[in-house]
This record gives sequence, C-alpha cells and structure tokens, in this order.
Amino acid sequence: MRKVCGVLAAVLLSVAACSDVPAKVDAPAPSPTSASPTPTPPPPPADGDLPRGGRVLFPKYQLVGYVGLPGSPALGPLDRDLDAKAAKLEKLSQAYAGGRTPQPVLELIAVVAKGSRGKDGMFRGRLDDAAIERYLAVARKHKMLLLLDLQPGRAKILPEVKRLERWLKEPDVGLAFDPEWAVGPGQVPGRVFGHTTGAELDSIASYLSGLVQANDLPEKPFVFHQLSTRIVSNEQALTKHPGVVIIKSVDGIGAAEDKLKTWTKLTAKLAPAVHPGFKLFYEEDTRHGPLMTPTQVLALEPRPEFVVYE
Repeated sequence: MRKVCGVLAAVLLSVAACSDVPAKVDAPAPSPTSASPTPTPPPPPADGDLPRGGRVLFPKYQLVGYVGLPGSPALGPLDRDLDAKAAKLEKLSQAYAGGRTPQPVLELIAVVAKGSRGKDGMFRGRLDDAAIERYLAVARKHKMLLLLDLQPGRAKILPEVKRLERWLKEPDVGLAFDPEWAVGPGQVPGRVFGHTTGAELDSIASYLSGLVQANDLPEKPFVFHQLSTRIVSNEQALTKHPGVVIIKSVDGIGAAEDKLKTWTKLTAKLAPAVHPGFKLFYEEDTRHGPLMTPTQVLALEPRPEFVVYE
C-alpha cells in the first residue's frame, strides 16, 4: 500500500497536464475546448510494419521503455524534453540487447487516476489528442513504439480502451493497463488497491485482436501492470489472441531482494498466453539500495521481454 499512496500523491500534484483533470483536488475542472481541431498523426512506419521492421515482436525484439505523463516528473522520465529522453532510452535499450534487437518504447499515461471525482464522478482524467500526437511524433522520429497507459479510476476499462481506437489502429501504438488504479463504485484510487480479472483482460485482448485483423496491423503489445497477487484474479482466463502480444509487467518496488520476491511470486504461474515484463523505479527503488542493472534484470528467470523504467 506504500507505493499506492506515494504514487497517488504524485498524481495529485501532476494532473493539471490532463485536459479534464483539475490542477488541485477540489478545484473545478476546466472546460474542454470543443473547437480545437482533431490532430492528424504523422505518417506510420513504411508498409505498416513495426518501427524497426517486421510484423512480429518476439523473439526478435527486446522491449525497453520509459513511462511518464506530460509535466509530471514524479510519474516517470517522459514528462518533458522528449527527444533528449528518447536518446537516453536508445542508449539504455542497447544494454538490454542480450542477443535480441532492442525496441525502445514510450509508455504514455493517457488516462490518469485522480483523488477527486471530476465532472463525471469517474476519478480519472484523460490526456487530449494533441498531447498523444506529440508523443507519437517523437516515437516515430526515433523508430519507437508508443504505449497508451490507462489508469481508469472508477471508469470501466473497455470503454476507455475503445475511446482510443483511432490511435490503436496505428501499427506502432500499443496499450498498457494499470489495474492497481481501477477501483469499484464507492472506492477512491490510492485508498485501496484496484483490481481486474483474467476474463476482463481477455476481453481487452480480444478487442485489440479484432483491430489488428481488421486493419492488417503488425503484432500489437498489450501490457498489464501488477504489483500484488490481489490485483489480478484468475489470470488463467487470459488466452492467446491473434496479433496481440500480452505482457505482464511485474511492478515490485524496493530493494533488489524485495523485487525478486515479488517477481518470483507473480511469475510462478504465468498464463500460457502471457510474456514476462519487469518494472524499475528510479526514485522508489533507490530509496532502498542501488537500482538493479541490466545484467541483473536479464538474469531473471524467466527473462523479462519488456523492461520499463518509471
């Protein structure tokens, strides 16, 4: 619960970057600008391939990512100076090659949980299309994947996913879901752990698979983050879907030995459809010791196929 409360405090200080999130918890949310034109994304990779070629992610590629929200350094490196951060990520990803081709990933928090109700009572804010387009432009400039990360608050997750369909139809845009921030009626993000089920995750994967097949897209990553066993129930209900690569990011926090315990617990019974991923925290982890090195991370069993830094 320590991580939940700490991250929530950062969210509440940072949510002004979202189009319908108040700058202060109790302040009225600004009105959306309905007259703003919908931005057109820059051209996708040639031939509808993945950014660095081909249409299949694994085993060719090793995914390495930064996560973040515009103007919110507490939520990860992708808060500003995106070209500079992309250059750092490119260098970092080379340290994770390990016989594979590095594929850097920008994981943008497109829906962020918040501690106040908002106009619709859903305890979440949404990043506007113009911001998503800016991140997609940077991703394409550097031949990186873009992941849209969702922290839905009280909102139902599948409608939040479908709202982003215009972006998810792009060949280089994937999805991430952080169910720690998906709470039920009467609950407030950060006061309790959110929760999802294997069946709910499977419904998201099924929807993404439909987009991939209908639009002749390359494989699309679908990442779900997990900090504790209580956050995902009946993971075995999550099945394989054509064109979708499902990844569990194990988000254990603290000293290396604590992260390894969480890793062992959460990868002991991976569903057959799920690939392993691992998350490191620049601030929270280093309060307890040195940050794990790429060599240490690659030595984990099973090997993490997506490594993301917050």
